[in-house]
Amino acid sequence: MCSDRQITVAIHTYERALAIASLLEREGVKTSLQNVNLEHPTVSSGVRIRIYENDLPQALRIIENIDIFQNAHNDPDLDKASEILVPVDFSAHSKAACLLAFNFADSLNTEITLLHSYLSPKFIGALQLTDSLTYDVDGDIEQEALNRNARKNLHSYASILRTMIKTGDLPPVKFHEIVEEGVPEDAIRQYVKEHYPKLIVMGTRGADTKERELVGSVTAEVLDTCRVPVFTVPEGANSSFSTMKNILFFSNFDQEDLLAIDALHQLLPQKSLDITLVPIPSKKFTVTSISTIDGVLKYFMSKYPQYTFDVDKVRPGNIAEDYARIAKSRHIDFIAVPNKKKNALARMFNPGIAHRLLFHSDMPMLVIPV
Repeated sequence: MCSDRQITVAIHTYERALAIASLLEREGVKTSLQNVNLEHPTVSSGVRIRIYENDLPQALRIIENIDIFQNAHNDPDLDKASEILVPVDFSAHSKAACLLAFNFADSLNTEITLLHSYLSPKFIGALQLTDSLTYDVDGDIEQEALNRNARKNLHSYASILRTMIKTGDLPPVKFHEIVEEGVPEDAIRQYVKEHYPKLIVMGTRGADTKERELVGSVTAEVLDTCRVPVFTVPEGANSSFSTMKNILFFSNFDQEDLLAIDALHQLLPQKSLDITLVPIPSKKFTVTSISTIDGVLKYFMSKYPQYTFDVDKVRPGNIAEDYARIAKSRHIDFIAVPNKKKNALARMFNPGIAHRLLFHSDMPMLVIPV
């Protein structure tokens, strides 16, 4: 393409053309306006928006997804009933979660909310364990500075995402930015309580790192306390949700599993999935259990015809080895686990399988509360 040749990208009324041209200029696309009727320019017959030919792909992405880029400069009243919540801390695993969340949201035709939290001096002061009380007269000023810095960082992060949308590296999904004060898991829990998003997508570190962080994991706390589905994304995971098809579903073959599969179907009603059901090893696994598995399998096949179901198993003494075999032979893309609510002591001394897999698996995982 010739870089200095101008072409017409759209024709609108003067007011509309001016608004679009301003948006394109703000996103780095040089524009010029030209009356359609050059012989009688005083006659209102429309205005051409002209750009350089090299900028055409980027300009089209902006115009075709104009709401995404307008939201960067406005604060509209949003309907978040079906949003995906993505907590971000600007780390590498947070970026991996963002990439997959955008693909996820694009396939579900929903929006994304980016949530970033920060600790204020008031919260840090509340953690002191001494008898003496201290008060920092500059605390309010410092808190305002932290808030401004958090918003600035999140806005910069959002600008990078919008640039990736313009270049075609991310699908055109509308997203919004929220900054909250407090501990990350508390901020996430409070937001979920108030807005009840369809899904939370969170990044996690590699298994070797997570094993050193068994206490204090934000993701683990969210899994155990938030009653909405959570999709965990380890560093280096496949970010293309559209190619994810094969699921390893850990199951007890009881009522909770029926609820979990139904929740999976409600979340992904149009997606074709190959689901491998794996009974969780138990001393009670008997012939009766096998007949129950057959009955549940037939029920799933009849109720969810767009999914395919199969059964594999892991042995009590060889769970890690059998898990690796199933993941490799069946080309598993992510794990799905039903997660029962437990109190704090039960989570500490008898963590659920979702909690254990979080720390020992480098595979994306969908945790479904039951």
